[in-house]
Amino acid sequence: MWKWLIGIGLAIVIALAAGGWAFARSTTGKAMIDRMRGQTKPVQVRLEPVRKGELVRVVSAPGRVEPVSAVEITAQVSARIIALPFREGQQVRKDDVVVRLDAEELLAALEAQRASVRAEEARLEGTRASQAQSKRDLDRIRQLHESDVRSAAELESAEAAFAQTSAAVRVSEHAIEISRANLRRAERDVQNCVIASPIDGTITLLSKEVGELVLGTFNNVGQTIMRIGDLSTMVMKAEVDESSVASVKPGQRAKVFVNAYPGREFTGVVRQVRRLRELTREGKGYFETQIHLELEPGEQLMAGLTANADIQVETQQDVLKVPSQSVLDRRTDDLPAKARSRIDGSQRNKSFTRVVYVMRDGKAVATPVVTGTSDLTSTVVLSGISADDLVVAGPYKVLATLKDGQLIEAIKPAPAESGEQTALQRNGDKPQRIESQ
Repeated sequence: MWKWLIGIGLAIVIALAAGGWAFARSTTGKAMIDRMRGQTKPVQVRLEPVRKGELVRVVSAPGRVEPVSAVEITAQVSARIIALPFREGQQVRKDDVVVRLDAEELLAALEAQRASVRAEEARLEGTRASQAQSKRDLDRIRQLHESDVRSAAELESAEAAFAQTSAAVRVSEHAIEISRANLRRAERDVQNCVIASPIDGTITLLSKEVGELVLGTFNNVGQTIMRIGDLSTMVMKAEVDESSVASVKPGQRAKVFVNAYPGREFTGVVRQVRRLRELTREGKGYFETQIHLELEPGEQLMAGLTANADIQVETQQDVLKVPSQSVLDRRTDDLPAKARSRIDGSQRNKSFTRVVYVMRDGKAVATPVVTGTSDLTSTVVLSGISADDLVVAGPYKVLATLKDGQLIEAIKPAPAESGEQTALQRNGDKPQRIESQ
């Protein structure tokens, strides 16, 4: 019996030993042994060298591309369209006739006004004849009155008659002036039935067709028939947020990214920053900023294209910069004494300290830094690190929990397939553009 018990015991011991050996060889077992020995596995991180070079701070803004010169062709008279020599998309030259309106009724009104002028001129001749007769009567009665042949009442009556005829002459003269002014207006109305282009450009909109009636008056803006724009000189009307507009000035360079041309970068210059604050549909304040686009000779863009602009408001040369993600805020009390001793004097009383993690001897070392401006891709570091350091740039979930003194190692890049290059090999040290939101 006891032999059976010994055999069973040996079998259990052998099974436990085999299980322990297998567990010790597993990943979980190795990690547990390392923890028991006081060892930890290095955390894989992405390392970036501290770079020295140029940093350009930009202000980003959305907007639309519009022609510098654009006009709306409207009607000044109410008439029916009888001819549209050009269609939408066609180019026109200055003084080309683009719209003809039916002038039949206006020509009739013109003839009526000419007749009215002639009638007023004839009426003036009659009043002048009456004035001359009343003047002769007045002179005769005045002579007879001096000889006491005519009474004073008769003299006064003659003077009144002469004054009335003189007034009638002046009324007729003014009536002729009115008729002639109306005649000029009628002539102008007839001329307005032929509309010519005021600029060289392209018809970007045609909203009316032949046979349609357009309404217009001399004093008010009439209905729009078409729009003409010079598409060879374009501006982007950017909506710069009111919180950033103070740093935007005429003459600054800008990069414009038009949605219709993916992968292409247009250049431009800020020409004007409007001084009037406007509101978006969402109620957000902005200032319209006009960026003059530099196009290739003969190149034309469509009007109304949506775009985004990066306006270069500040450029710093020969500065140390690190990826913006590397710059972190850590509680001052959580930093080791050595790191706290390196905090800039003006920052020591603050609850949080700005740090970057530098790799030294395989460990992440929290290093207090003083930072400058940022372009949201890179951040200028004024003090705290040198150009020879390697900083931890990611992943972000690792940066969020990384501690001083923690073991780290660089992430090994995935092997590139035959004939391919890694992104680092393709781009070298060229910074990649990241659009600000």
